[in-house]
Amino acid sequence: MSVANAKHTVLNPVIPYTGPIPGGLHPGEIIIVQGTVPPDADRFQIDLSSGCSTKPRSDVALHFSPRFKGSPCVVCNSLLQESWGREETLHQLPYKRGAPFETIILVHEDAFKVAVNGAHLLEYKHRIPLNRVDTFSICGKVRVNAIGYIPNSVSTCLSHISGFLQLVSKCVFSPSQAIFSESGDLSLPYKGSILKGLSPGQHITIKGQVSMYPHSFTVNLRNSRTENIALHLNPRMKSSVFIRNSYLGESWGQEERELPFFPFSSGEYFEILLLCQPHRFKLAVNGSHLFEFRHRVQDLSSIDQLEIMGDLELTDVKLW
Repeated sequence: MSVANAKHTVLNPVIPYTGPIPGGLHPGEIIIVQGTVPPDADRFQIDLSSGCSTKPRSDVALHFSPRFKGSPCVVCNSLLQESWGREETLHQLPYKRGAPFETIILVHEDAFKVAVNGAHLLEYKHRIPLNRVDTFSICGKVRVNAIGYIPNSVSTCLSHISGFLQLVSKCVFSPSQAIFSESGDLSLPYKGSILKGLSPGQHITIKGQVSMYPHSFTVNLRNSRTENIALHLNPRMKSSVFIRNSYLGESWGQEERELPFFPFSSGEYFEILLLCQPHRFKLAVNGSHLFEFRHRVQDLSSIDQLEIMGDLELTDVKLW
């Protein structure tokens, strides 16, 4: 799932992090946490609490703690009037040391439902009234790229889908839809095949980090059997210019450069969300709409390859 629909996004927070949940939590809302587990991690925790007091300690509605040492597990609990309740332990750990992750917490009237990397993990019944929850915390051995709060207005249509696994499947890839790296990893230059080509309604998400001393990077959507490039994206950090163009019939078309703001900075995490519509592409970076690009290639199914190269480090590439 992308943080692009978030009502509020926190990027690259310093850990430990504690911050307010805008407007509190309500049924149908979603919290997304995207990050990486360090190679030496022993444990980390996410807490949804009522305030951020330390003396006395605030009540914790959901304490979610993946633990890597000993018998790997996930522990959930609640803290009420400075006393922990009964632990709920799941002897299953979807997180891996040294690997990126995406945790999704879906808020229901009677429970939190948690998915990790697209798979349902657990359900935790509320022990504290939901209307008291207004603070998010994360600490321990973990690196966080983004925290996003998806409002009820966006997720309402999803909450009516039967079962949380079905909800998750609407937000992440099935294998038949995935972009996959021909080399099996995210090293650069990256080349990924788009099975069956593009079609209206599909999204491409590119997550990464700009190099510390960048010049530019390039994203191309192209036809693998020709030299044609349907969409050429070229952010240039030194000049704060974002070029959009196409290369068709052995020649470049007219560049498009208009931009409300330049979204990339040296060493900073980013998330690009590219939506394919019937007549145009729409692009957002870090949750903010940036521009539209009208199709210059009408046969979208001929666009079957994604290329990424330049001054960046890739952490994730998906099609959904």
